[in-house]
Amino acid sequence: QVQLVESGGGLVQAGGSLRLSCAASGRTFSNSVMGWFRQAPGKEREFVAAIRWSGGLTPYADSVKGRFTISRDNAKNTVDLQMNSLKPEDTAVYYCAADQTPAWGLPSKRTFAYDYWGQGTQVTVSS
Repeated sequence: QVQLVESGGGLVQAGGSLRLSCAASGRTFSNSVMGWFRQAPGKEREFVAAIRWSGGLTPYADSVKGRFTISRDNAKNTVDLQMNSLKPEDTAVYYCAADQTPAWGLPSKRTFAYDYWGQGTQVTVSS
């Protein structure tokens, strides 16, 4: 079992920044993948970014490339999402997720690939 707890959400003006953090506890594996997803009201949950605990590929959604950065701290078992140049369309509940058995060890953009999810943290960007 893996427990994930997100923090760092809030209200920010357009152009501002926020840093989300996901604390993982329980049985995590070095080859597992951690992902950030988001869900806006009335929309499906969508991929934002992902990273492996062991490093390597860090895919991003096209909508956040160049603005968001995902990083990990293996010693603290945390995965952060630095969000810069925020836009009103970034408003959503942001979720952290863990994929314990990534196919070919690669990060997936698909929600069904992830086994564990946090409770989510609200990010609101005002115009």
